[in-house]
Amino acid sequence: MPDNEPYLTELAPGVHAYVQPDGGWCLSNAGFVSDGASTLLVDTAATERRARRLRDALLATGAPMPAYVVNTHHHGDHTYGNSLFAAGAEIIGHAASEKAQLATGHELHAIWPEVDYGEVPVTPPTLTYEDSMELEAGGTQVRLIHPGPAHSVGDTIVWLPERRIVFTGDLVFNGGAPFVAVGSLSGSLRALGVLRELDAEVVVPGHGKVCDPEVFDTVESYLHYVTVLAAEGRAAGRTPLETARAADPAEAGFGGLREPERLVANLHRAYAEMDGLPPGAPLDLAVVYGDLVAFNGGRYPVCHA
Repeated sequence: MPDNEPYLTELAPGVHAYVQPDGGWCLSNAGFVSDGASTLLVDTAATERRARRLRDALLATGAPMPAYVVNTHHHGDHTYGNSLFAAGAEIIGHAASEKAQLATGHELHAIWPEVDYGEVPVTPPTLTYEDSMELEAGGTQVRLIHPGPAHSVGDTIVWLPERRIVFTGDLVFNGGAPFVAVGSLSGSLRALGVLRELDAEVVVPGHGKVCDPEVFDTVESYLHYVTVLAAEGRAAGRTPLETARAADPAEAGFGGLREPERLVANLHRAYAEMDGLPPGAPLDLAVVYGDLVAFNGGRYPVCHA
């Protein structure tokens, strides 16, 4: 199997992760819980083609089409495929995620217009919750937890307490730099505390390989690094872009993370929070992404979908 082929890995009887290497921009993970009679699916990929491959992989295990589809947040690489699973399914997400999905629409089309997304009509949640929600699906208890604004305004943690397995969505990137520009830096740190309290044994990140809870340490260290950089840069009168250009993530131990250009976007969020903007408050994304492109040598990051 080529290194970049999506693959299924069984984490426990009836619980699978669907991993899309290399986990870069637009290549998010999914997963599902099924006992052969009912199925809950977590996230749905960025293009019609990739969502169809996910559907084929799910059905090949003997699982039926999902009765529940849980979106970990509103971003298109996790929700664009919703329509392929919507017939007969309840699509579940946090209330803020539903609002954000309807407000942003086909946001990936605007960012990466060259990608062939196929037919991916905006298909928002049909059932929302506020703080937490409990379900039983595939013979397994499933708990949905909103940690507050973090990666986005409407993140959902999908926790299987009987199996000690957690699907984190983009609260965790394994091997890639975290991204908090449309959420909250301080909130992301709080969300890691929520994840740690679960005492999971297996972590399915939003992007990257399935891992163990040690990944939380890497994400937390990076977010603290951004916090310190922002405080120093702001005190010196530097812009987020100037601060990012003066930084040396490799020296701080983060040289191996993919998508290093996310640093400048994360610094914009850190500066905003130091200025008193509440978690999740909108930033001027034209400025944020303009700086991201400038930091990346004048090139927009490539969407791998």
